Amino acid sequence: MAKDKVRILLTGVGGQGTLTATKILAEAALDKGLHVTAGEIHGMAQRGGVVESAVLIGGYLSPKLGYGEADVLLGFEPLETLRALPYLASSGVVVSSSEPILPIGVSLGRERYPELADIETKTRQCAASAHFLPCLSLGRQAGTTQSANMVLLGALCALGLAPLSLEDLKTTMARRLKARFLEINNKAVELGAAAVKPA
Repeated sequence: MAKDKVRILLTGVGGQGTLTATKILAEAALDKGLHVTAGEIHGMAQRGGVVESAVLIGGYLSPKLGYGEADVLLGFEPLETLRALPYLASSGVVVSSSEPILPIGVSLGRERYPELADIETKTRQCAASAHFLPCLSLGRQAGTTQSANMVLLGALCALGLAPLSLEDLKTTMARRLKARFLEINNKAVELGAAAVKPA
């Protein structure tokens, strides 16, 4: 059963659709008649810049999240998931992409990207539970890697971490997304849901 009150932190890098996912999630809750507060915490929505936003459902007055307050962390990029862990409550759940988008410094050989196994280990030490999905690959399977953001939203709803069903999400997507993108994004939602369901 999904919680009636939930504080969700979304984090990624520019170009991943983090803010689009934030808007869809918030509007799906509004469409269902729930009290929603949402906002961008900080970051640049340009390609490569860090983007963090929050969706708080159930009567919260401010969209700001302090350290240890997020019930759910949606990580669109593994390193950004790692960086955002201080915001996660001890009882919080992480749903994250397992596929990195390398920062320019790493691509140029000036910096080193952490081992994914280390990111997962540190995440599991901080979270009550954690789910890592190959979001880019699942997005590509749906039709385009740009739909990886909807993979995460599908997983979120399938895990019951928000008071929204997959159908709630799809209904809002049908109203808010351009028709030519709808089929791909619906498939991405379904693939995300299937990725976290027990075999």
